[in-house]
Amino acid sequence: VQLQASGGGLVQVGDSLRLSCAASGLTFSRYALGWFRQAPGKEREFVAAISRGGGTTSYGDSVKGRFTISRDNGKKTVHLQMTSLTVEDTANYYCAAKTTILSVGPITTPTGYDHWGQGTQVTVSS
Repeated sequence: VQLQASGGGLVQVGDSLRLSCAASGLTFSRYALGWFRQAPGKEREFVAAISRGGGTTSYGDSVKGRFTISRDNGKKTVHLQMTSLTVEDTANYYCAAKTTILSVGPITTPTGYDHWGQGTQVTVSS
């Protein structure tokens, strides 16, 4: 299983950015997916998660109303649309995947995931 995150970069406060995570080597539709982030000197933080079926999502408190997670099973890709970015959003963003049964909802803890991407850096400048 490989997860390749992309889309990070340097943006200004208030800007938007869309992250993508392309998966390979797995039956994508059987996996719950998530995004986490980690800033220097801080613990990995939950950002957003989406259930295997795509019908249920969950967000960290700091990003609710600004970020949207979505998945495209045909392209084996999960996206994170980020809007109204602040300097506090600066971090390395990681995508994660976990095979689940249909009844399982979004997974919000890092330990719940089996597979991780390499991360993509998002830097928000004031």
